[in-house]
Amino acid sequence: MAHMSASFSAILRLRLADRPGAFAEVATAIGDAGALLGAIDLVRVEPGHKVRDVTILAADEEHMERVADAVRGVADVEVEAVSDRTFLAHLGGKIEVVSRIPLKTRDDLSMAYTPGVARVSSAIAADPEAIWNLTVKRNMVAVISDGTAVLGLGDIGPGGALPVMEGKAVLFKEFGGVDAFPLCLDTKDVDEIVLVCQAVAPVFRGLNLEDISAPRCFEVERRLRETLDIPVFHDDQHGTAIVALAALVNALKLVGKRLEDLRIVVTGVGAAGVAVTKILLAAGARDVVGCDSKGAIHREREGLNEVKREYAELTNPRGVRGSADEALEGADVFIGVSQPRAVSAEAVGRMADRAIVFAMANPTPEVLPEEIEGRVEIIATGRSDYPNQINNVLAFPGIFRGALDVRASEINEPMKIAAATAIAETIDPMELTADYIVPSVFDRTVAPAVAAAVARAAEDTGVARRRRSVASAS
Repeated sequence: MAHMSASFSAILRLRLADRPGAFAEVATAIGDAGALLGAIDLVRVEPGHKVRDVTILAADEEHMERVADAVRGVADVEVEAVSDRTFLAHLGGKIEVVSRIPLKTRDDLSMAYTPGVARVSSAIAADPEAIWNLTVKRNMVAVISDGTAVLGLGDIGPGGALPVMEGKAVLFKEFGGVDAFPLCLDTKDVDEIVLVCQAVAPVFRGLNLEDISAPRCFEVERRLRETLDIPVFHDDQHGTAIVALAALVNALKLVGKRLEDLRIVVTGVGAAGVAVTKILLAAGARDVVGCDSKGAIHREREGLNEVKREYAELTNPRGVRGSADEALEGADVFIGVSQPRAVSAEAVGRMADRAIVFAMANPTPEVLPEEIEGRVEIIATGRSDYPNQINNVLAFPGIFRGALDVRASEINEPMKIAAATAIAETIDPMELTADYIVPSVFDRTVAPAVAAAVARAAEDTGVARRRRSVASAS
């Protein structure tokens, strides 16, 4: 059975004959079309008719249309409108700017704007550090993208990226209490992206880079980290890596293995794959083999770009060659951040005993959980309809909250590992099971725990410019 999702749900406005059994026929048509029936609301009553809004959940857009057509085929039923609920949620965008102070009197206006604001501006000009407390910089992050690697959609441009960046801003506020604003840039030029980010940096306390394609994303982040004194964090890289490490830490508790003893295979040597590998190595892993579409990355392979040459120097100590399927022979862990069918179920079956598989490609994993169930010990994906969803929202709100609280100048590797550890420790060891190695994205204890751990790590590594206790009190 296809998976029904609220992301493909619609409201059908129906005008039905007011007779016994009319709605039962509609419900039957919806069920026969393979959809789920949701809310049923009475809109109005007319002579001989009733108008109802009926919510359905479908598997995809084409399925939604089939359901609507099935209802149109019911006698004495008129489909007045079909409204896609996801599009309705996006009307006018998902965020807005709201004043934090009232503007009801002349006094209010004179303090918020002219002439009173001139005194505040002069104070910041005289003491630049005052900007941290007297402007939105105190709690504001920019979510920046060029729209070249959006979700599974690829290069869809800055306009297409904007709804995603708005969504990211919503998640920042909801889970971390961080104000965020989307900036989608109409350029793919690395120099121009860096220049724009540097130019807007005075407004923001941190920059969250998002959906910028590899290998340009590595250069953009590197140059911004070198030139700015605020945190710069490419979430596609580091958010994925942090949550994957957290999941692996808990998975290892269940299978009784140590990180330093593992043989790990990673498919996908782009932004996420490189970051996942680096955080695993920083946490103690010794044997990681990365694979792209041409097979294992190794030092003697010809035609590698600069990123993959650097990757080869860090990984594959045994000099493994061949396809990803071949590299999986005897491996303890598979981590997929690549594309559907990157590995086969048969190859997964040849992994070591009590193997761990994180197949995180979206919407279709590298290998389907149904195909390998019973062959491995633990399975995780990037999807919400399977257990163990590895979702970046577990990481970035708390990471930025902690970094902002101590005015960190950067987000370094110890802060990332601290975040992963905090996510893992959110689950009591007594509650760990093969289907529960990462907390729910709605677990409200996660972000505060991550924030505290990240702030402590920032203080311990000397990148904090104030202590968290002071920040919490101010």
